[in-house]
Amino acid sequence: MKNKIHFGNDWDQLLEEEIEKPYFRKLMKFVEHEYRHHKIYPDYDQLFSALKLTPFHHVKVVILGQDPYHQENQAHGLCFSVPRDVKIPKSLHNIYLELVNDIGIEYPKHGNLISWAKQGVLLLNTVFTVRDSQPTSHRNKGWEVFSNTIISLLNKKRQPIVYLLWGNDAKNKESLITNQKHCILKSVHPSPLSAYRGFFGCKHFSETNDFLKKHHLEPINWQIEK
Repeated sequence: MKNKIHFGNDWDQLLEEEIEKPYFRKLMKFVEHEYRHHKIYPDYDQLFSALKLTPFHHVKVVILGQDPYHQENQAHGLCFSVPRDVKIPKSLHNIYLELVNDIGIEYPKHGNLISWAKQGVLLLNTVFTVRDSQPTSHRNKGWEVFSNTIISLLNKKRQPIVYLLWGNDAKNKESLITNQKHCILKSVHPSPLSAYRGFFGCKHFSETNDFLKKHHLEPINWQIEK
């Protein structure tokens, strides 16, 4: 591996053995080769942004994405999120529409979801990298094993977590969430192809906060920082 992977929080100890496993070393060799020879998203230094921004002990909500956005300047290591100066993608636009209708907040001015991550919302893609303009190009290379490990570790957490599983890829992870303390909220994906078939009106944001408050946890402020 190019550099020792360092998350800067309790994920370091929790994932210490995982990142030494043969499959992960092979994965990182593949990823580093891809960065050298192709345009890959997100930037290498943003690969593990989700884990760096949301320590294990702070996770209250998990939103599962698929692979990163595959167009230039969009992906920055958090699922569904884009940097502030980038046009809001269609799936995130639909997420915002549901937010506005569900809890009555003002439609956000940008698509950067870091303020959620800092409150304990783990914005986890199940695949961490992708080639430019080639969606799903890094699937089945090992990232799924790594993200499954993360979900399995969170499943053991004593503090209740809300899992937002949007779309079939996310729902496929439900079998890893066996702890009865946790809450699973499922819906179709918020993409324009499916949002009208059950994402709109799901009220997952208010339901998440209701669950957190019921368990004496601080609710999420879903309003995006300006």
